[in-house]
Amino acid sequence: MKVMVMVKATQDSEAGVMPSEQLLTEMGQYNEELVKAGIMLDGEGLHPSSKGVRVRFSGANRSVTDGPFTETKELVAGFWIWRVQSMEEAIEWVKRCPNPMPGESEIEIRPIFEADDFGAEFTAELREQEDRIREATEKLRNS
Repeated sequence: MKVMVMVKATQDSEAGVMPSEQLLTEMGQYNEELVKAGIMLDGEGLHPSSKGVRVRFSGANRSVTDGPFTETKELVAGFWIWRVQSMEEAIEWVKRCPNPMPGESEIEIRPIFEADDFGAEFTAELREQEDRIREATEKLRNS
């Protein structure tokens, strides 16, 4: 099973406060453990929402709103993509994580949809298309 592990934003991360050298060192060590365990597939930190935009869809209309966005507790400051055996395994790994923010912080874990989750609606043709897209993105990632 694949999961997305999201580090929730805080007032500090939204203000652009950078992590300390100690935290960067601890997170680097933690990430190395994840890689050695064969769990971590990807992971990145995100700039504050002041550098982002939101695109809202309403039928055929699109509107763009520049950041920052006010609900800090709803924002993501960083993420990992992990392959784990179960949600319980993901939880155990998150419990080992250094606190990603000064003060209180929160990490959310969400399963990622896999082809079989979509049932019969995900036809053989759509599965082939998905395979082509994955191959192309792997090539881009490795170039």
